[in-house]
Amino acid sequence: MDKLRTFVVEDNPMLLEQLCGFLVEGAPVDIVGSADSEQHALAWLRDSANTCDVILIDIFLKAGTGLGVLKGIVDLPHHAKRVVVLSNYATPEMRQRSDELGADKVFDKSSEIDELLAWFNELRLPL
Repeated sequence: MDKLRTFVVEDNPMLLEQLCGFLVEGAPVDIVGSADSEQHALAWLRDSANTCDVILIDIFLKAGTGLGVLKGIVDLPHHAKRVVVLSNYATPEMRQRSDELGADKVFDKSSEIDELLAWFNELRLPL
């Protein structure tokens, strides 16, 4: 099975390392890049040399927000086929706002990691 090329937007280095390891070990995922801020994420995503199948975004970042990333990728012709939000603040309001901005799914970091892994395992290429 082909691996899902995944770009991760997460500002906590320890959590980023754990999350990437968890995904690579438990799903057909290849981490192709990461960013810790809205600006760095959008710069990577705007570069046509960079491609991914899935963007995994935290809401609260070192600088800027995941919502800003969601807003910024809407008009990118080559952005990922799937966009997922993973946050400790997956409130009903945040889920609704993420959905309005184009997120395919929203998962709570503290209670829905297994669901995130299952979601990745259900995806099939081509997307």
